[in-house]
Amino acid sequence: MSEEKKYSADSIQALEGMEHVRMRPSMYIGDVGSRGLHHLVYEVVDNSIDEALAGHCTQVDVAILEGNGIRVMDNGRGIPIDIHKKEGVSALQVVMTKIGAGGKFDKDSYKVSGGLHGVGVSVVNALSIDLKASVHKNGKIYVQEYKQGKEQYLVKEGGSTDLRGTEVVFYPDPEIFESLDYHYEILATRMRELSYLNKGLIINMSDERESSKDEDGNHPKERFFSEKGLSEFVEFLDSNRERLIQKVISVEGEKSGIPVEVALVYNNSYAENIHSYVNNINTHEGGTHLSGFRRGLTNTLKKYADKSGMLDKLKFDISGDDFREGLTAIVSVKVQEPQFEGQTKTKLGNREVTAPVSQAVSEMLSNYLEENPDDAKQIVQKVILAATARHAATKAREMVQRKNPMGGAGLPGKLSDCASKDPSECEVYLVEGDSAGGTAKQGRDRHFQAIMPLRGKILNVEKAMQHKIFENEEIKNIYTALGVRVGTEEDSRALNLEKLRYHKVIIMCDADVDGSHIQTLIMTFFFRYMKELIENGYLYIATPPLYLVKKGKQAKYAWDDKEREQHVQGMKGSGSESSVHVQRYKGLGEMNAEQLWDTTMCPENRTLRQVTIESGAEADRIFSMLMGDEVPPRREFIEQNAKYANIDA
Repeated sequence: MSEEKKYSADSIQALEGMEHVRMRPSMYIGDVGSRGLHHLVYEVVDNSIDEALAGHCTQVDVAILEGNGIRVMDNGRGIPIDIHKKEGVSALQVVMTKIGAGGKFDKDSYKVSGGLHGVGVSVVNALSIDLKASVHKNGKIYVQEYKQGKEQYLVKEGGSTDLRGTEVVFYPDPEIFESLDYHYEILATRMRELSYLNKGLIINMSDERESSKDEDGNHPKERFFSEKGLSEFVEFLDSNRERLIQKVISVEGEKSGIPVEVALVYNNSYAENIHSYVNNINTHEGGTHLSGFRRGLTNTLKKYADKSGMLDKLKFDISGDDFREGLTAIVSVKVQEPQFEGQTKTKLGNREVTAPVSQAVSEMLSNYLEENPDDAKQIVQKVILAATARHAATKAREMVQRKNPMGGAGLPGKLSDCASKDPSECEVYLVEGDSAGGTAKQGRDRHFQAIMPLRGKILNVEKAMQHKIFENEEIKNIYTALGVRVGTEEDSRALNLEKLRYHKVIIMCDADVDGSHIQTLIMTFFFRYMKELIENGYLYIATPPLYLVKKGKQAKYAWDDKEREQHVQGMKGSGSESSVHVQRYKGLGEMNAEQLWDTTMCPENRTLRQVTIESGAEADRIFSMLMGDEVPPRREFIEQNAKYANIDA
């Protein structure tokens, strides 16, 4: 049988919408890991939020059910159930089973909406083993069930009701997703964010799984409601920082037909934290609305500072970056037909948005500075301090980035590099201390694994000025070893990854309290100064085992107490537990090179945890709380989460 013969019309698969979703789920929801699983919930909730934006819905209830199902209920108008003229079936069925169907394409139904491709709920249906949609309308309940996107029966009446709205209950398909375990915290964070972005909307979140009960037998549940919207959001994000000005500066209004909301506050930190949203979607790559915000802020503040005469003694120019140091701000716009750059829907491309945002910010700030001269003075002084520090930081950074006379950037002495020069296969281990570094050097595969020992605890960048950071030896070494530089054509502060030497940067610390602290310090540094590395998926955490379980010549490793117990029970056979020897590893230095390779460095056996940012706003809040100056919120956080930690006395 010839090759030509085999390749016929039958070889060409014409995939129907829902089949295509099941075959290529990542095209629609990003991935089939934890992020994609949680994305399903956001797609269904987006529909309810659109009802709220259109003024028809005041409450959304989201619950995680036993067996990792999800229930989303709103009190909107309910999806239409009458027969769709073109399709000849109920409009509910069309919405649930046809890709690209929905009211969002009809401008009369929705002015703006969050879900943008119209893929929304039909994609959730395609990737669910079971989904039931119930519409409460006109005193009746209309229901339809689906399996893997296929309807099980036509829409039918399922009793009477005095409620109105839509209820969707779905169970993700185990064939599609790597794990079906929903994290309450991840969902609650997004629901909190949505309540701030849509003020006046009540969002109830609960976890009804048996395993979620606390000691008193209560399930976790929260009610999110924001009266003031973004200004409350900024207060929440900045709750762990010391304010420079007492009042949140905010504006809300429509400019050139585009609803614009902005809220900002200055604090005494050195970081810039600006979060931007379009139609409730977090645009973490920014875009035209962010450009408008920056322009409005810089121009207005610069004009005021020049007029005040406070800049006269400065010997160098002030840049736009200086105005944003210590700033926490949120920009939210609603755009009728958003255009996004890139696959991830995270960079807004609509040019018509820049001017309205810039104008709104400019007016808001001008009024505020005129009415609050003391605050204005504080802000300008902060800007001068930032400019002075930036000047020092540039010099320090140049030292980091300076090439040696031989031409290449000199690599740090402690780095044991790998033989390969292909970044996509190379990885570098950032190892705590020299002793563990020595073991790792012996145990590694020299071809693609590099080792970089770090001395003690690196600088807490949350509390340090920028030039101090670039003067720090360990941090200098990290920059030089990775080959990254600061500054791209588009942004002078962005990280330039062109010459990145490793596509896996792995933090490897001891599995004890100190190790966790060092891990957090390193992650704080990456989050604040090398965020692009995390966003590209290059940062990982190694997980060394906690125990070695031995009996005679038999030896197994365990990564937690449960696994240790299983090994002990399996090995003792008919003998007693004391016949099994259990060794607890306090640190990496206790392992020999072979053991470290087998458990933590060998690509076939190791477990690497990729560091991702689920929510930039929440990550910023957590880092500022854990690593900042304010003790009470940190204590509260530790008390809430301490029950999960096993600390060896």
